Amino acid sequence: MAHQFTVREIARQAGVSDATVDRVIHGRPGVRRSTEDQVRQAVRELEGQRAQLALSGRHFMIDVVVDAPVRFHEAVRQALEAELPFLRPAVFRARFQLHERWNAADCVRGLERIARRGSHGVILKAPDLPEIAAAVDAVAARRIPVVTLVTDLPASARLAYVGMDNRSAGSTAAYLMSQWMRGRPGTVAVAVSSDFFRGEEEREMGFRATMRALDPGRAVAYLPGSDGLDATAEAIFARALAGDPLLSAVYSVGGGNAGIAAAFDGAGRELQAFIGHDINADNAALLRAGRLHAVLHHELRADVQRCARIFMQAHGALPGQGGVTPSPFSVATPFNIPSG
Repeated sequence: MAHQFTVREIARQAGVSDATVDRVIHGRPGVRRSTEDQVRQAVRELEGQRAQLALSGRHFMIDVVVDAPVRFHEAVRQALEAELPFLRPAVFRARFQLHERWNAADCVRGLERIARRGSHGVILKAPDLPEIAAAVDAVAARRIPVVTLVTDLPASARLAYVGMDNRSAGSTAAYLMSQWMRGRPGTVAVAVSSDFFRGEEEREMGFRATMRALDPGRAVAYLPGSDGLDATAEAIFARALAGDPLLSAVYSVGGGNAGIAAAFDGAGRELQAFIGHDINADNAALLRAGRLHAVLHHELRADVQRCARIFMQAHGALPGQGGVTPSPFSVATPFNIPSG
């Protein structure tokens, strides 16, 4: 009977003695047929549980590198720390490099440190810049798997991207916007946090293409990046409102939504339609107050769990390969606000 388990493992699974298992394995007499079947069934059960058994005692040290406003990178930290206990029997530990307004050179140096000291995997949210892609290539060359989160670096040697289909999300926002603004005049503004995050660029492209198809006569203004910060977003929108008396709707691709709402309040203008991304404390409050009309939301906990599984697969602790399908997303309104 071919197998890869110890006599003790099989005996524990079958509920019989080590000696009985030894007799069955070596074909010696003195064991009832029903007991032989019990031992063979135990081996089949162990084969079925092989992936879980492989995890027993495995320890993984991973690095989380995020360039984002505090509200987002803290959400990533909280999501990962909430998921870690559910990854047992594997044991995960995480080191964090979480920065707001991080420059590319410092991000590269952070990745270089990881390459030198080693890691079982890197979760990365960073701008799609050539120097950062090259740093990812250097990390991957050390056989450290890199998974991009929320926004991708497709030209790099990252192992997988985990997050929503951003182009589809932008198209969904355009569909909602076209329905709300149907028959009403007004310019729609599109606000991004940065011009260098691939995910935001894809959301903007999806929005632009779908608005052109569904509401071709609508004026759409594309505003400069705000770093996702409220103060910056408020200043950008104050200028935009002063320059366009018809500006009355917003698709916020990134963040700074409280600042956007404040700019409309300061100008005494109505926000006829306001669509954002991600349920965080600010967005939940804006939804409850009726200031945000919809938020495209995906579960960060499910995303970081996918990241952990990809790392386990990369190190042979789970079967399968690293590729994953896009994360599902939902449309949150003031009437179905999920927990952040």
